[in-house]
Amino acid sequence: MSETRFKLFSDPVHGFISVPKNLILDLVQTPEVQRLRRIRQMGVAHLVFPGAEHTRFVHALGAMALMQDALKNVNEKGTAISQDEYTAALAAALLHDIGHGAFSHTLEHELVQDFEHEDMSRLLLGDLNERFDGALDLAIKIFDDTYERPFFHELVASQLDMDRLDYLRRDSFYTGVAEGEVGVQRIIKTMRVHPTDGGEGSQIAIEGKGIYAVENFLLSRRLMYWQVYLHKTVLAGDQLLRAILRRVRWHAERGSDIPALDRGSDALLFFLRRDVHADDLHDADVRQRYCDIDDTDILFSLKQWMGASDPVLADLCRRFINRDFFRVTFLPQRPSAPQIEGWKENVAAWLVDTGVSDPSTARADAELYLTIDRSGHTAYERSHEMITILDRDGQMHELTEMADSTSLAGLEGPIIKPYVCYPKPVDLPLDAVPSS
Repeated sequence: MSETRFKLFSDPVHGFISVPKNLILDLVQTPEVQRLRRIRQMGVAHLVFPGAEHTRFVHALGAMALMQDALKNVNEKGTAISQDEYTAALAAALLHDIGHGAFSHTLEHELVQDFEHEDMSRLLLGDLNERFDGALDLAIKIFDDTYERPFFHELVASQLDMDRLDYLRRDSFYTGVAEGEVGVQRIIKTMRVHPTDGGEGSQIAIEGKGIYAVENFLLSRRLMYWQVYLHKTVLAGDQLLRAILRRVRWHAERGSDIPALDRGSDALLFFLRRDVHADDLHDADVRQRYCDIDDTDILFSLKQWMGASDPVLADLCRRFINRDFFRVTFLPQRPSAPQIEGWKENVAAWLVDTGVSDPSTARADAELYLTIDRSGHTAYERSHEMITILDRDGQMHELTEMADSTSLAGLEGPIIKPYVCYPKPVDLPLDAVPSS
């Protein structure tokens, strides 16, 4: 019996995923992709939604699986796709998030300055391309949006790309938040390339019969952001983890004699003991150190630092490991500078009372226990990149021109919510913050 041409992965979201036994399976087996098994898809959200333990690896496979479906669909509707294009598009979907760091978005800006994970994804694509003797040339063109058939890039990176379709459906499944369920297959089945030849200037369009599925997708995205990704306790976990790394960096800058610090992950400490900028990632050694970090390094380090002689660092680490988070309260508007100063005094007094800080350092330490920030989200960025609907006469329209529902108008603009993150026992006079 001849060997099958695919390796099957069982996925609770999409069923069996068929991975071609060619370049794609070889990429799956690389250390760069296998590393994604050790990075949670949703950062600290598993500490709020216990089922959200899924990883970047299974998301990458899911995005690739949806790319298979999308390419099959547009091909059946008359858009020719070569074998090389098919393989390159699958590779681009599989590798689109390969540059994510530990705890996904939570620490994206904490280890490397002026950095987005897409920057690292692009660099790692280049590394893999060298290792595979140029086999990813076309995949890189698709990723960079320099390929002459631009609809391929839209399937990888747009407002209806395979990344978003997978993560919304997958995150809804693993968190148990039903409002995030998306009619993924309905959207893919109503996709087509316009003009059909898929040449220069072509784009992905949704047939009119798919408009309600797209509306539901955008509404689900808005609900998932406010109910899951920007959940108050998720924000609290994010801020706590960032505060820990800032404290370690503060000690590193001062050369503090704290033996417990040295027991943390070497790869993590490399970034906390120096200022690393995005440009430094062009150094292969720096890239490798970045790739050496995953969620395990963070958790291991925090467990070591729980025994640090610095009571602030030890307390912050204990809080994260034992899930003793701060409180997050949304505010009608950003508080004034005098209000913030008063809040810091309250937190500093509490730190002294609890023995975490002494009076000489409590004011500075309070910076790690009190955070004023804001969360924001835009479900549909029409000004940046439109979703196009194709009517029965073959005419193209922007989504809101065709939608029956007025709810789409509320999904276009950004929604910004200021918030304060602070220790639960501290009494902050939040009523003093006026409404805008």
